[in-house]
Parts: sequence; structure tokens; C-alpha cells
Amino acid sequence: MTGFSFKRLYSLLRKEWIQVRRDRMTLRLIIALPIMQLFLFGYAINSNPKHLPTGLLLAEPSKYERTIVSALQNTGYYDVRLFSSEAEAERAIETGQALFVVNVPANFDRSVDRGEQPQILIDADATDPTAIGNATAALSAVVSEINRDLPPIRQGQSTTQPFQFVLHARYNPEQLTVLNVVPGLTCIVLLMSTLLITTLSITRERERGTMENLMAMPVRPIEIMLAKIVPYVIIGYVQVILILVISSVVFQLPIRGSIPLLLLALGSYIASNLALGLAFSTVATSQMQAQQLAQFTLLPSVMLSGFMFPFAGMPIWAQWLGEVFPTTHAIRIVRGVLLKGNGFATIAPELWPIALFTLAVLAAAVWSYRETLD
Repeated sequence: MTGFSFKRLYSLLRKEWIQVRRDRMTLRLIIALPIMQLFLFGYAINSNPKHLPTGLLLAEPSKYERTIVSALQNTGYYDVRLFSSEAEAERAIETGQALFVVNVPANFDRSVDRGEQPQILIDADATDPTAIGNATAALSAVVSEINRDLPPIRQGQSTTQPFQFVLHARYNPEQLTVLNVVPGLTCIVLLMSTLLITTLSITRERERGTMENLMAMPVRPIEIMLAKIVPYVIIGYVQVILILVISSVVFQLPIRGSIPLLLLALGSYIASNLALGLAFSTVATSQMQAQQLAQFTLLPSVMLSGFMFPFAGMPIWAQWLGEVFPTTHAIRIVRGVLLKGNGFATIAPELWPIALFTLAVLAAAVWSYRETLD
């Protein structure tokens, strides 16, 4: 063996470059991943959400109503719309359609004019304390704006505020971050474990040379898909039970809803992750490529789900994209069942997108598998 040779080095570099160019999918993922991260962190992530959906309940028409609504909207945190009944407001806050409900009591105008300092109750969905933190802090500035419409007898009384906001933090009175993080973490753990495991399933068969045995068997692609999914569904349920037990005992996580309902809903979420992993496994030509595809999906699934950053703070296009991923809906289901005690009727709108996603990617996996057999 002679000394170092630039000619041999050039030949090896040329060989490696040809190999890289042949693996076009990996090359695309290498380029696309940093671009996606840049756009997600640059445009989609916002820890100070504004224009939060807010409901307004009036016991009777108020001459100060326009002032209160304008002051709330001027903060930039509240998008106010009028609710016709308390039942409608309760439904909106249970389903997450409203993060705040402003309840103006009866005889509010007369109490303000008399200097009685009446109270306006604000119900806030505190399942995500980060989402409502800055909005609630801005309430103190709202009170002073009503002074412009006060009667002359009240304008000279600068020592007292004309009224008070009383915040009622629903579902998480102490606004503990752990009650927001732990339910979401359940979905993230399931996503990472089930997706990564099944992503490697078929590519592992191919690289080990056992794919020929599967091809020779008198079985259909859908049967192979289900055989690879079912064992990991059981493993996913074991993970869920462990997380719930530890969260309840160690972190005092309240369980206000039905555990069987939660397990049923999470079963559909586990199936969606497994189906997506199988789809990647049938498309990828190697385990490394399959892992890259899984990582490419993990990042937006976590970032756009509302787990790390408030969902309401994202731009509209990011929210639309986040609605595609099952993780977004699963986190809403888990938080709703555990913290709010939501029933099937309340979580049903979150279940059908997960089911639709599962059917779509499972069909893609079966189609890709058939193409591989051909």
C-alpha cells in the first residue's frame, strides 16, 4: 500500500457523490428539513397569542357595553362576539370555541353611575395558562378606559375604579403549567414511540432479506398492515395507562372524565400514528430514509399541535396545517376529558379528523405495498 493518493481520494469522493445523487429522497429531506424549521420558528410559533375568541353575555342592554367591548378589542387580545345564552357560552368554552366569556351583570349601568364598583365575571379556559396569561394581564388597562363615559358625578372620584374584572380560571384554578403539559405529553410520547417503531417495520424486513418470505405468502397487503399494527396498539395502551397512573399519583393530575372514553379515543390516535409509520415504511428504501421521513413529520406535528406553543397564537395558515395532524386533535381530546370532563358528544368533532387521516394514510400504505410487490 503506497502513501496518500489524491487520485484515489477523488475516485472515492466521486463514488460517494454519485451515491448521494441516486438517493434523491434523502437529498430532498436534507434540504427541506431546515427550510421547514425556519418557517415554523420564524412565522408559526408565537408565545404571545392575540385575537383570542371571547364571548360576551349581557343580563340586560348596557350603555357601557360598547365601551367595554372596544376597550377589550383595543388590547389586541380579545375578539368579542355576543352570546345569546349561558348554555351557548358554556358549550363554547367546553369545546374550546371560546377562551373567555365576559359576563356583565344586571343593573351594571346603575351600579357604575352610583359608584358601587360592580364586578364583571370573566370565565377563562385555563387548560393552557400560557395562552391566556398576557390577555388576563391586560385587563387592568381596560378598566381605566371606561372613565371617558362616566357621568360627571363619577369623573372626580379617581381613588376608586368604576368596576372590577373578576377572573374565574376554569379547569385549572391555580393555572399550573403541569396540568397543561402532562396531558399533552401523553400524546407526544405515543407519537414518538408508535410512529418510529412502525416506520422501521417493512424497511427492516427488506434489509434483512425476509421480505421475500412475505411476498411468497398467500396474504393480502391489508392483512400484513393490520398484523404489524395490532401488537403496537397494545403497547401504546400500556404506555397510556402508565402515564395516567404516574401523572395522577405524582403530579396530582385530575381525571374528571371517563377513562374508557379516553382510551377509546386514544386508540384511534395510536392507529393513525401506526398507519402513518407503515406508509413511510413502504415508501422508504432504507431504515435511515424511513427515520428521516418520520422526523420530517414529527417536527410540525409537535410544533403545530398546541403542545409547546399556544395554538391560538399561530397564523391562520399554520392553524390549518396543524388541523391536519392527529396530534392536534388528540391533545384537545386528552385535555378535554381529563381537565374538563368532556363526554363523547363534545370530543366527537375531534375524532373524525383522526379517523379520516388514518384511513387516508392506511390506503396509501396498502397502495405503496402493492407497488413494491409489483
